[in-house]
Amino acid sequence: MVRLLTNKQNKKPNPFAKLNNLFAKKSPKGKVDDVAAEVEKTTTDLFDTDYENAAVYCDNVVKIYKSEDVEVIALQGLDLRIDKGEIVAIIGNSGSGKSTLMNIIGGLDKPTAGMVFVHGNNMAKMTEAQIVNYKRKEVGFVWQNNARNLIPYLTAIENVQIPMIISSKRERKKRAKKLLDMVGLSHRYNSKLNQLSGGEQQRVAIAIALANEPHILLADEPTGAVDTKTADLIFNLFRTINKEMGVTIIVVTHDRTIARKVDRVVNIRDGRISSELLRQDAYEEELKRIQENRVVGIEETHTEYAAVDRIGRMQIPAEIMKQIGLMGKGNVSLEVDGEKLIITVPEEGQKKKVHS
Repeated sequence: MVRLLTNKQNKKPNPFAKLNNLFAKKSPKGKVDDVAAEVEKTTTDLFDTDYENAAVYCDNVVKIYKSEDVEVIALQGLDLRIDKGEIVAIIGNSGSGKSTLMNIIGGLDKPTAGMVFVHGNNMAKMTEAQIVNYKRKEVGFVWQNNARNLIPYLTAIENVQIPMIISSKRERKKRAKKLLDMVGLSHRYNSKLNQLSGGEQQRVAIAIALANEPHILLADEPTGAVDTKTADLIFNLFRTINKEMGVTIIVVTHDRTIARKVDRVVNIRDGRISSELLRQDAYEEELKRIQENRVVGIEETHTEYAAVDRIGRMQIPAEIMKQIGLMGKGNVSLEVDGEKLIITVPEEGQKKKVHS
């Protein structure tokens, strides 16, 4: 099911609505300066309100990597808003730009152009000292490769205490035990990594990421090295963390089946948002159907929205392009009927597919 992604459905308000009204009115004195001053004030107020209320706010983000005479555009005008307390999956093929976006949100890289705000922090303008503090307090990381998460010669509880090194020994040990209890490893305090399974190691990594009570948890392919049953346990843990601690969770992956486990899936293609999947019913409703052996297809549980960028270009999901038989270049006619998007192939003179 494919629909057009509107500002309302994306939970992203239009920051220029007031400006449009402003320009429609005449300045009391008829002076350009008066209007310009009001525009500046209105724009500042709008963006302050918008990004401060979001966990992540990306506006026209561009990232270009340069190597000698070669330039690679990883992100090209990406817009995204993630509200506080959401669980969102960002998916895409290799080279789509999803890892670049995660690195920028995590303070590991900076955008070439555009605005990125994370919990009110302007990621493009932070000093090195501010970035270090941000990575220590504001954001937690869970990597697919456990060698990046854990120190092998330390026990589980010692690993969890490392981010809290400036706290007193008693305080950090108490919190480390609490976190390991929460991820179901109360019996593994003193186990070293070679004594833990892959799933247990990943749960230790999640406990480490939560050590300093971050606002955002970034997970890069967190279930890529575990089996399906363990992956389900990890995502159930993410939901518990989200519900009990209010942490915003962003999962970056190429696994499209992840949509079953989250409420919102953002699909990135060629450095832009191409589409989004939004859950129709509460996650608890789907669990109930599974328990009753009433499993339905993802097209019944989620609605897919095609995104339109700031200059009116639409990226239609690749699966839909296959369905209408248009894999290369070609002409199509698009008709919007309410929320329905009707795609017509002109040369055949008939409607190949209707998505509603």
